[in-house]
Amino acid sequence: MRDRGSVIIIENGKVALIRRIRDGSVYYVFPGGIEKGETPKEGAKREAFEELGVEVRINECIATVEFNGTQYFFLSDIINGTFGSGHGEEYADKKRNRGTYWPMWVDIKRLSSIDVKPREIALKVQSLFKSPFKNSNL
Repeated sequence: MRDRGSVIIIENGKVALIRRIRDGSVYYVFPGGIEKGETPKEGAKREAFEELGVEVRINECIATVEFNGTQYFFLSDIINGTFGSGHGEEYADKKRNRGTYWPMWVDIKRLSSIDVKPREIALKVQSLFKSPFKNSNL
């Protein structure tokens, strides 16, 4: 068991997700991870850069989920970089055989109709940001 830090990046009514295809299944995850010695915030920040190609400012933790350790979900803002230009081992190591990774923007309204893991976080994000008055960036 180990903890994990993930970023939740919202821009223009869309959320940044990683589309995964693995063993014939298609699903979406929030960018994140952790390496030995990192805090969840440090892991989330590093993974945003590796998986998405962006530097982020980590803001508040809006949720935690217990699953093989504690998963932390941080609202984050892009402060630098180009979305979609990630270069982590997910993209570079073809021998990993862990499926495909596609960074993409997904309309918040779609979160309840696609397979996002963990589901409870997708629904929480959707409920927090469905009103245009909740976030001036939407």
